[in-house]
Amino acid sequence: MEQLHNKLYVPLICGVLILATVIAFAPLVHNEFTNYDDNVYITENEHVNSGLSGNSIKWALTTAHIANWHPLTWISHMVDCELFGLNATYHHLVSLLFHIANSLLLFLIFKMMTGSVWPSAFVGAAFALHPLHVESVAWAAERKDVLSTFFWLLTMWAYVRYTERKGIGRFLLALLFFGLGLMSKAMLVTLPFVLLLLDYWPLDRFRDIKKLVLEKVPFFLVMVLSSVATFFAQRGSGAIESFGTLTLKVRVANAAISYIRYIGKTFWPSRLSVFYPHLRYHLPIWQAAVSALLLVGITICVVLMLRRKRWLTVGWLWYVGTLVPVIGLVQIGAQSIADRYMYVPIIGLFVIVGWSVPDIITKRRYGRIGLGLLTGIVFLVLILCTHSQVKHWKNSHALFTHALAVTDNNIIAHQQLGGIYSKQKKYEEAIVHYEAALEILPNYPKAHNNLAIALTKLGRLDEAIMHYRKLLEHHKDNAVIHNTVASLLTQRGQFDEAIKHFKEAVRLDPQKLSYRMNLETARMRQRKVKQR
Repeated sequence: MEQLHNKLYVPLICGVLILATVIAFAPLVHNEFTNYDDNVYITENEHVNSGLSGNSIKWALTTAHIANWHPLTWISHMVDCELFGLNATYHHLVSLLFHIANSLLLFLIFKMMTGSVWPSAFVGAAFALHPLHVESVAWAAERKDVLSTFFWLLTMWAYVRYTERKGIGRFLLALLFFGLGLMSKAMLVTLPFVLLLLDYWPLDRFRDIKKLVLEKVPFFLVMVLSSVATFFAQRGSGAIESFGTLTLKVRVANAAISYIRYIGKTFWPSRLSVFYPHLRYHLPIWQAAVSALLLVGITICVVLMLRRKRWLTVGWLWYVGTLVPVIGLVQIGAQSIADRYMYVPIIGLFVIVGWSVPDIITKRRYGRIGLGLLTGIVFLVLILCTHSQVKHWKNSHALFTHALAVTDNNIIAHQQLGGIYSKQKKYEEAIVHYEAALEILPNYPKAHNNLAIALTKLGRLDEAIMHYRKLLEHHKDNAVIHNTVASLLTQRGQFDEAIKHFKEAVRLDPQKLSYRMNLETARMRQRKVKQR
């Protein structure tokens, strides 16, 4: 009878989950593309926004654009452009459909593995409705999150089917889905380890560990190939920070703090931002020490319950392990943490809660009623929080204004808002943000460059020249900057210094005819002035 009830509950749960997710993400239909990577991925990428073609698919398969090799992600954007053009609403809705599919798959797979309907439903619903997932869904450029996770879950599904009845076809299907996931985002490299965790619980296959590891060898080989390709793509683009700019001590400290920060944002999802400044300039060592102790303490507690409550071990190791590629030991980008990095790791924490809370509460009188009320309240709060967070992604201005409101020392937010105002020709407002960025980091080259451009537009040439000189301190071999500052110096009548910079521009780029012409023009104007 219970099994019959469970079968009846499953389609009802799926329907409620879909409805709740649609309600939570409803503001998505009004959101635009942002000027933060959406332009590079879609709106200004001619390979993508021209739609599907033989040349565009070839480009997707061979490029390491944006420091990644993820051809399926590129192709998914191309399909959207082919079908919907640059209508942002439909691009966002496709990402939402993937997110809903992922939530349903997560519920059904855990139900298939454990036989437990309600804990599995909790995991699926929490995944669907949590505001930490807004970034992965509402940011068009993060299609790779929802797409790669779709293949992650299909890999899990195929693998579970393989464990139920072994066959080369089912095994190869799981391996195929894994490969497709890696072609969407390289973060899937931890999946073979997660499959080993599932062997321990809930699949209960941990009888011959050596055999289980050998069984995963094809997955590990594919994982290594993907990791190598990703490393070279990111190193070649300069996305990986060197140890010279970010020491091992800083990386380890930031990683320890980040693990605890992610847990905090899971259970209290407030002050969420598109960008969280790195702690390298304001590193609280005491926080790192306390965070490390907490991590060690939690791990010890989990290990002590290894046999009695195996979901604790699996959930915790899922969380800790799947975050390793993006925890900052190999630093990609300038952020300390990112909401999108929790798209898969958060599942481990949901597993812990989904099985532990009922295990504690239902043993008490009226426990089931209390658990039902508590779960309903939690999900209602999550829906409201997610609904509110989606609105912050309405456009670039709303997104980065919110980022400034919830973070400190946010250089990227100031830089982005400065760019927005510059495009609107509101140069005074742009200057305010560029100067704020330089107050945080005085040697920030991009802010010096953009501030100089804005000052030039307002005719404040002396100030613009000063910032170009600052820029040249870090980019002495940049012919464009030498030519630009020389042009401004010429306008100010400072021909001697202008000619020096024009000469340097010609030396650095002798093929550029305009630099030679500018040099000769400056010399002619200098001679005319001297003849007067």
